[in-house]
Amino acid sequence: MDNFVVTFARGFGSGGKEIASCLAKELGIHCYENRILTLASQMSGLDEKLFQEVNEKIRNNGGFSNFLRGLPRSRHYIVRNEKFVSDDKLFEYQSEIIKNLADQESCVIVGKCADYVLRDRQNVVSIYIEAPRAFCVRRTIEHMGVTEEVAHATITQTDKFRANYYQYYTHGNYWTNPVNYDMTLNSEKVGVYNCVKTIEQYLIIKGLITPDQIKAVENPGLDQGK
Repeated sequence: MDNFVVTFARGFGSGGKEIASCLAKELGIHCYENRILTLASQMSGLDEKLFQEVNEKIRNNGGFSNFLRGLPRSRHYIVRNEKFVSDDKLFEYQSEIIKNLADQESCVIVGKCADYVLRDRQNVVSIYIEAPRAFCVRRTIEHMGVTEEVAHATITQTDKFRANYYQYYTHGNYWTNPVNYDMTLNSEKVGVYNCVKTIEQYLIIKGLITPDQIKAVENPGLDQGK
């Protein structure tokens, strides 16, 4: 069958990253999240720290037109004539990597506005994972070993970063708008692992995979849910 891509947007603590990773394992394909930053760095010749600086967030000092000065570049960057690079240019490199991955292989891509970058492709399924705050707080405390206060603050700040980033680079679209996605799942109500199985069934309905492509993964490590 032809290549396909599943993109994930996710609220912090909802289990979206784990769902994406488990789905990729059961389908025998790669799951890309921060690896995209590494690939974009290699393609551009820019230091990976530049991409990490704006990873699904925007900076307050100077807004989107702020230019990066004096930050470390990779050795390959020395041969380039550019004196600085904008956040928008970093996003362009990142988007190019996402498009290249979609051209070359079936894969799962987490975050990075991948649903928007690949919006015109018929072989892309976009998923949004969210859950009630109490559920996300509990999972954040368990996974990060932080206090409830820190968990709340982390969720609020991270989701704000992601929403602002998405709105800017998708030209005004709202990150949580279900119209942006093929499917929006509540990981508390559906169950974290059951989200994986639900997405797999949707991929079968769409004709992107066949049932025999799904590999059984022993002890996936996800909540079985309700």
